[in-house]
Amino acid sequence: MDLGITGKTAFVAASTGGLGLAVAQALAAEGARVAITGRRRERAEQIAASLPGAVAIVADLAEPGGADLAVDRAEQLLGPIDIAVLNGPGPKPGAAAALGPDELASAFDLLVRPHHALVSRVLPGMRERRWGRVLAVGSSGVAAPLPNLAVSNTGRAALAGYLKTLAAEVALDSVTVNLLLPGRIATERVAELDCAAAKRRGVSVDEIQLESRKTIPARRYGTPAEFGAAAAFLCSAGASYITGVALRCDGGLIRSL
Repeated sequence: MDLGITGKTAFVAASTGGLGLAVAQALAAEGARVAITGRRRERAEQIAASLPGAVAIVADLAEPGGADLAVDRAEQLLGPIDIAVLNGPGPKPGAAAALGPDELASAFDLLVRPHHALVSRVLPGMRERRWGRVLAVGSSGVAAPLPNLAVSNTGRAALAGYLKTLAAEVALDSVTVNLLLPGRIATERVAELDCAAAKRRGVSVDEIQLESRKTIPARRYGTPAEFGAAAAFLCSAGASYITGVALRCDGGLIRSL
């Protein structure tokens, strides 16, 4: 299937590992020119060298002005951004009952502010050219809040509300805005959460993973490549009538419609 994004320029935030890397690889495989972004210069350059037409952008989008600087550099090298993938590191686990003012503020600072800055920078150009894709890598916690991930649940829900509102405002300009919600995908982040759960409960990581697989109708963790394929479709020309959606890529983990 031709996704119709050959030659399009994609800015993929936090794409030196995990789901961001999977999305970047999928977009590059479909002919998009991808800006690989992250704080690790050597890693970003290594990935960019392995993908046709990709460039490395060393940036910390959480820093004030970080998004503007990163997009400026990407556009100097690749041209105007057509596809923006919002992604970033997840916050530390923690219970809602122990959530203090600093942790609450960090939910916004980590999971909303950098993404808003990135969208604000690329959106005017997308609307002017009447073509654009904004895709956020979210969490199944948006659909059903996850235990012991209070900061993540809070920040990601706020981001989802912002993006859902934005989707209706820019649809007439042929810009789509969507979220892709991973379930248990086999990444370093999920491995860290499994280790934290094992330590908290005093059991082995294998036991935690077995319990997790039993809650998934597919009875396995997803692969980053499967997630990347779903992301590439939502960024495609063929997905032009899909907007304001939070699509789950979770093997059936969340049982609600």
